[in-house]
Amino acid sequence: MHFKPVVALVGRTNVGKSTLFNRLTRSRAALVANISGLTRDRHYGEGRVGDFPFIVVDTGGFEPVATRGILVEMARQTEQAIAESDVVLFLVDGREGINAHDHEIARLLRKTGQRVLLAVNKAEGMRDHADLAQFHELGLGEPYAISAAHGDGVSALVDEALAALLAQARQDAADSPESESAQEPGAEPDHRIKLAIAGRPNVGKSTLINTLVGEERVIAYDLPGTTRDAIEIEFERAGRRYTLIDTAGLRRRGKVFETVEKFSVIKTLQAIEASNVVLLLIDAQDGVSDQDAHIAGFAVEAGRALVVGLNKWDAIDSEQREWVQREYERKLRFLSFARVLHLSALKGQGVGPVIKAVEAAHAAAFAKLSTPKLTRTLQAAIEQQPPPRKGIFRPKMRYAHQGGQNPPRIIIHGNALDAVPDSYRRYLEGQFRDAFKLAGTPLSVEFKSSHNPYLKDKQS
Repeated sequence: MHFKPVVALVGRTNVGKSTLFNRLTRSRAALVANISGLTRDRHYGEGRVGDFPFIVVDTGGFEPVATRGILVEMARQTEQAIAESDVVLFLVDGREGINAHDHEIARLLRKTGQRVLLAVNKAEGMRDHADLAQFHELGLGEPYAISAAHGDGVSALVDEALAALLAQARQDAADSPESESAQEPGAEPDHRIKLAIAGRPNVGKSTLINTLVGEERVIAYDLPGTTRDAIEIEFERAGRRYTLIDTAGLRRRGKVFETVEKFSVIKTLQAIEASNVVLLLIDAQDGVSDQDAHIAGFAVEAGRALVVGLNKWDAIDSEQREWVQREYERKLRFLSFARVLHLSALKGQGVGPVIKAVEAAHAAAFAKLSTPKLTRTLQAAIEQQPPPRKGIFRPKMRYAHQGGQNPPRIIIHGNALDAVPDSYRRYLEGQFRDAFKLAGTPLSVEFKSSHNPYLKDKQS
């Protein structure tokens, strides 16, 4: 199982970690303002060097000597991000120079044994090595002068941070016999289903695995977040091989003063990436939370097949069940393709259909879609509802073929397809789902307009 490398951004408050996070992830996901200590929780995003992705963790301002309140929680969050990372980028402020907090953070980083690169941010104009000389006293090697705001020196810093990791990733990918992405077109995927069981702490993930496997393979007791890492469990059922990945739960946001729960967001994201199918377990007693929606969003963005389990269904009455159903339809309406199961992992009620739903979702994700049937389905959909005109032109769709699996990609060829609205794309997606019974997997419908060989002649 090959995981994305993890880069943690560490430093005291207001040194530019969130600005660097946004640049690395090409997003505005982290709030940025000239206010000290704005980031409290960790933020996670995806960066990319060439074809290789990596996970970026933006931590809160680190106060390692904090003794009370929110600063203690922020320090614990940062310490966990450091422990989970492959490489740490330690940011300091080039304008302000070194202070006591920088020395304390450097001392802690040296003790961890993690690989650390020292980045001197806000270093615009620091062309003389003498300007950087003071930062050698932190004992973390050669300082890198960067400007997160303008991008100066950032690419060189990231290349240096990830060079060894990406070289190893390339070697692992070349040596992996089970890499589905490396298979020849049309080859059968590995028959083992890799199932990631994800959810917030204490929703019953470990209990469900014990029930599925039929033995106490994972410690399960009533303490949120007892699973620290993603644990792989091999088992076989009715001749079918499975790898169950028990992920640690994702902590609910906002409860910053409670004792930090021992779980790993990074391991959850990596487990989702490494799986074929994700079983999203939701606590029916608590209802559907925003964090459940975030986990589902991660799975959909990764293109993973998905099954949803509403656990502890036996513990709520009919009125609560109706409320949970409404909350699900409101917050997770983008999961209309996923099957929803009602179960009690503790009592073993409703667990039987879980495996069938997982197998169906896996089969849909790796379904082979014939070009003739795709094209017939496309033409039937057009006859029933033609694509809308844009000006005097109406998009003309000629044929469709499969462009990939896990998730299935359908590529439609024709003319003027740039004008097809998203609403019509969703309509076609529904038609293809019905025709090929593609329940449980995301589906990508893409348009490719043909080149007009006469266009140049008409313009000349």
